[in-house]
Amino acid sequence: MLERIQACLPSLPAAEQRVARLVLDDPRRFAKLPVGELAAMAGVSKPTVLRFCRSLGYDGLTDFKLKLAGTVSEGVPYIHRSVDEGDDVPEVAVKVIDNTVAALLQFRNDLSPTTLRKAVDALEQAWRGRHRIEIYGVGNSGVVALDAQHKLFRLGVNCRAFADGHLQVMSAALLKPGDVVLVVSNSGRTRDLIDATDVARKNGALTIAITRTRSPLALTADIHLPADHAERYDQDMPMLSRLIHLVLVDILVTALALRMGTALVQPMLKAVKAQISSKRYA
Repeated sequence: MLERIQACLPSLPAAEQRVARLVLDDPRRFAKLPVGELAAMAGVSKPTVLRFCRSLGYDGLTDFKLKLAGTVSEGVPYIHRSVDEGDDVPEVAVKVIDNTVAALLQFRNDLSPTTLRKAVDALEQAWRGRHRIEIYGVGNSGVVALDAQHKLFRLGVNCRAFADGHLQVMSAALLKPGDVVLVVSNSGRTRDLIDATDVARKNGALTIAITRTRSPLALTADIHLPADHAERYDQDMPMLSRLIHLVLVDILVTALALRMGTALVQPMLKAVKAQISSKRYA
C-alpha cells in the first residue's frame, strides 16, 4: 500500500501530495490520528484529507486507515494469516496447503444446492435464448471474471468480462430481460459493483453474485452464491477467496456444459469432420 502511495504521489494535486507525504513519513501515526489533526499537520483542509483517500480508491478516511493499519502492523500475517515470520519454506507450503484444503472443505459443506441450480438454470436460459452474459469484477475479482469469460467463451457462450467500474455500469445500462450478469466480489461492498448490479436488475437482467453472505452485494443480487471464508477482506491478501471464487466458476461452467450436451458437441464434431475432409482431398 505504501509503495502504491509513493507511485501515485507525482500525479496527485499539491495539497493531496502533502497528505501523502504525511502518510509515508509515519504511517502508524497517521492511522491513529483524527482527521482534524491530520489536516493541521499536513497544512490542508479536512475535505482534502478525504479527497486524498478517495483519489487512491478508498471509500473514505476510515476505510483508508483500516487498510493502512493492516499494512504496517500485521507483517507476514497480512499476506497469509496462517504463517509466521520464522517459518521455513516447507512449513509455509504445508500451512498454505492445509489452510486452503480446510477452507475448500468448509465451502463444500456449506454449498446451497438450490441457489447453485438456480444460477445454472439462469445461465442455460441465457445461452439457449442467445442472450448476453456479462461478468463483473474489480481488482483480484476482476481476474476471476476474466477466467469465467475464458471458460464460457470456450463453450461458445456469448459473454464478456469487465473489470472497470465505468464500463460495468455502461454494460449494465444496455442489458435487457433474458440477459444475465455474474458479479464476483470478495468483500461484497465495492460501490461500482453494487451500482452496476442495481442498474442491470432495473433493466430486467438477472443478476448472480459470488460474494460474502449478508454483504450489500449479496442483498442486491437476484441469486447469491455464498463464498464465505476466514479471510479478512479489509486486511488479508486475497488467496482463499480467490480459490473459492474460481471453484464456483468451475462448478457453474461444468454444470452448464453438461446442460448444453449434444448441442455443444455436435457442431464441434462437424467442424472436425470438415477439417479432416478438406485435408483428405487437398
